[in-house]
Amino acid sequence: MDILSRRVFRLSLTTALSLAVAYALGLVFAFMAPMFGFLLTFQPSPPMKPKALFGLVIIIAITTGIGLLLVPLFMHYPIVAVMVVAAGLYLSFHLILVLRQGVLGLFVAMGFTLIAAAALYDFRLGEQLVITLISSVLIAAACQWLVYPWFPEDPPKASASPPPNPADPTETRWIATRGTLIVLPVVLMALANPSLYIATILKSVSLAQQTSHIDTAQAGRELLGSTFVAGCLAALFWLGLAILPNLWMYFLWTLLFTLYIGSKAYGALRSRYGPSFWMNVMTTLFILLGPAVEDIASGKDVYMASFVRLALFFFVTLYAWWTVALLDAWRHYRLKRRHPLSEEPV
Repeated sequence: MDILSRRVFRLSLTTALSLAVAYALGLVFAFMAPMFGFLLTFQPSPPMKPKALFGLVIIIAITTGIGLLLVPLFMHYPIVAVMVVAAGLYLSFHLILVLRQGVLGLFVAMGFTLIAAAALYDFRLGEQLVITLISSVLIAAACQWLVYPWFPEDPPKASASPPPNPADPTETRWIATRGTLIVLPVVLMALANPSLYIATILKSVSLAQQTSHIDTAQAGRELLGSTFVAGCLAALFWLGLAILPNLWMYFLWTLLFTLYIGSKAYGALRSRYGPSFWMNVMTTLFILLGPAVEDIASGKDVYMASFVRLALFFFVTLYAWWTVALLDAWRHYRLKRRHPLSEEPV
């Protein structure tokens, strides 16, 4: 089996197995386990060793626990709390862009936004989310250990790849500020109704991470296109699951859809879009499907709730695109005024 096929099967089987284990254990927000299984397995590398996993769990507990500590600050000093959240978001993008720690940056952002909003609404809900995040990472890592021996990577070549170029400090500060401005308004809206906006916070965080490596010209195609594709795939997934709604069919449909999306992302199937596009499609798919399954369990109108959720996703996506476009245009205007001769032909 060639390396691309192995990567696709490893990714899809780890993701589907994480979903089955999380729902079988009855986790709150169980859809986070396959989402993290997808994100952790997407990079073509061996799974984490137990020591590294233990360190990651400690870091997750600390970073997400910060969100619980922000609740008294929000109650008594809300303006200071908002400033702390903004600083935490900026820190998360610094981790992603400068230190190349994407997973750690994601958990820092979730601690300052998702956990804080949920705990302000119901402190026990915030505690359950922290437990769910830690459990989801442990489940995803365990599934990686089970699947990787069947679909391993090729042995590393002797020639070492050159280290990545250091990030430009001016550019990273700008992108971190831009990402903070994308997520922060969504967090402020979530403080009014966290139960409605929890999934939207996840979406905005993933969008802000995606805008860290695209420019204005790509923003509309990458952000709106991936959200639209994820909505269409979620509708097809739901129709398939309605034929026989049980955990085994949920597992099999997840396996099938991840096979398709993973093949597109790795290049096993031809695609006009890059890996980041398909990663956002898969993340949005889970954020749409997971709450819909929970809506059925709680007796809510799943179609109306899904429609509202998808409409909010499109609103947040449009806002992210417009933010990138307006801020980049403003920045170029300032640079042009500061250096008016820099763009003249020599």
